[in-house]
Amino acid sequence: MMHGYMPFDKEGNLLVPFRTWRNNITGEASRKLSELFQYNIPQRWSIAHLYQAILKEEEHVKDIDYLTTLAGYVHWKLTGEKVLGVGEASGMFPIDIETKDYNQTMIKTFDDLIKDKKFGWKLENILPKVLIAGDKAGILSEEGAKLLDPSGNLEAGIPLCPPEGDAGTGMVATNSVTRKTGNVSAGTSVFAMIVLEKELKKVYDEIDLVTTPSGDLVGMVHCNNCTSDLNAWVNLFKEFAQNFGVEDVDMDQLYGTLYNKALEGDKDCGGLLAYNYFSGEHITGFEEGRPLFVRKPDSNFNLANFMRVHLYTALGALKTGLDILMKEEDVKVDKMLGHGGLFKTEGVGQKIMAAAVNAPVSVMKTAGEGGAWGMAILAAYMLDKAEDETLDTYLSDKVFAGEEGTTIAPDEKDVEGFDEFIKQYQKGLALERVAIDVM
Repeated sequence: MMHGYMPFDKEGNLLVPFRTWRNNITGEASRKLSELFQYNIPQRWSIAHLYQAILKEEEHVKDIDYLTTLAGYVHWKLTGEKVLGVGEASGMFPIDIETKDYNQTMIKTFDDLIKDKKFGWKLENILPKVLIAGDKAGILSEEGAKLLDPSGNLEAGIPLCPPEGDAGTGMVATNSVTRKTGNVSAGTSVFAMIVLEKELKKVYDEIDLVTTPSGDLVGMVHCNNCTSDLNAWVNLFKEFAQNFGVEDVDMDQLYGTLYNKALEGDKDCGGLLAYNYFSGEHITGFEEGRPLFVRKPDSNFNLANFMRVHLYTALGALKTGLDILMKEEDVKVDKMLGHGGLFKTEGVGQKIMAAAVNAPVSVMKTAGEGGAWGMAILAAYMLDKAEDETLDTYLSDKVFAGEEGTTIAPDEKDVEGFDEFIKQYQKGLALERVAIDVM
């Protein structure tokens, strides 16, 4: 889990209950800091949570001695080291890509902003030390060993690598840490991360700037909604089948049948429109959501188009953000790596995603292992890397060499169809607002 807010006092006591990335309570702080820094500061970032607490004059702020994330907290308890991997740290505070450390200009700007509060701390002194992939981040302490194994059989002394969040470890698990590569994690929520060649020309609320575990700049589009509404419709078809006497519905077969049916649909979904907003969606400016399906009397309403529109809309908000990178910033992507539930049915999710991003989409057998495996790889890299061996070289030559995967290139007609759908998707957002107002 990335981001979040865990402040501690000098005795190591947690000052307020853990505030996670889903605690969207920092809108005021996010807006003010983004304007101050001229850098997008999302609501879920630790610095947004800290400044919101300051704006609300929360009593605990003056007592902060250490501020970290959940990953940093676990590492601290296991090793005694107050450190973070740079990818995780980039979700706390902006990173200077040249120094691979917190942006010192912004650190000073923040300290100046709150100097009248006369807190007994400076920002840099309460943040974890930033480390990059391959750095040594301490060893398992006696206390940490007892936390993991109260029986006492686990011995101290095991070396640990810098702790990373699920975005960074997902990049490692999909071998997408080199420039002009990206990965998409599509399940209950969806996010895409593209390793950038250069800084963006302007600030976008829709784009988070974070880093790889090696400290390279990443443009991240994070959306709250993906497959929840799609799954709800599939469960409706399950209920239909059960009412016809099919008691033991094979869900893999059901998903496979419906997903593959979508490929038979019109490229633009035949005039159908849907929104998968179980919750709010900041990419399109919604604080809450309503799942919605809409059609005109003369739309081409059939099962294929119905499934296709729900696969399209699962990526609708994501494409809105990615279009900023690819069309307004001219970001080039050679290949996208997909992982998550959307890609479970072979070939379908890949084909839809390739249409959305207009780039080849690959799925590797190892992608389903996700972040835990990526973290293990980072530990192996710290222990086994050759002198001057970079993380991307290590992954390509030693971890993923010979690994099987499938790649689907974008179909020109699919790309055109998705672009037509997105035009209607943008126009139809007014319908989503009305639905929220009346339901």
